[in-house]
Amino acid sequence: MTGPSSTPRGEHTPRPSTRWETEPRWTGEQLADDAPEPRPNRATRRAAARRTK
Repeated sequence: MTGPSSTPRGEHTPRPSTRWETEPRWTGEQLADDAPEPRPNRATRRAAARRTK
């Protein structure tokens, strides 16, 4: 394995037709507010059962 080069590399030029997006854009993704509540895991269910006994 070789060590680091003593000559710095120049800046990487991007491919043609690619550009940096400087403004936030909407990607079409939305949060689902009507999603069902996640089911509690086994440890939580067992603790709830112990509490009710």
